[in-house]
Amino acid sequence: MENKKYVYELEFKVRDYECDIQGVVNNSVYQNYLEHCRHEFLLHAGLDFTDMFKRGIMAVVARADIQYKFPLSGGDKFVCRLNVEKKGIKYLFYQDIYRLPDEKLCIKAIITAVTVINGKLSVSDELDAAVLKFG
Repeated sequence: MENKKYVYELEFKVRDYECDIQGVVNNSVYQNYLEHCRHEFLLHAGLDFTDMFKRGIMAVVARADIQYKFPLSGGDKFVCRLNVEKKGIKYLFYQDIYRLPDEKLCIKAIITAVTVINGKLSVSDELDAAVLKFG
């Protein structure tokens, strides 16, 4: 693992059906891993993604920059680690995926999210407060 400090991490295990014909995790599946980690991070920070949506607050991905470094295979255990910062109206989620137990870097991603409140691009005070606890 690189010498980085992360504010959150979540462990997973690759399921067989997530692999393609080559026996490795399909590239699109990594976005599911990254998203689930962000949602669990929000819960950890005291925000429920579903509850926010019901109240008209949508946190949406505006951009995904993913560098595929090394493939995961069926049965591999791995950890998704996360840092977050706010820049203007954007939330930048720096997410790295490492295979366990050898800490082989598999994915480096920067996911840019914004919030839409009642249909308008807006700043969410409660998301700001939750993110700033960790930034």
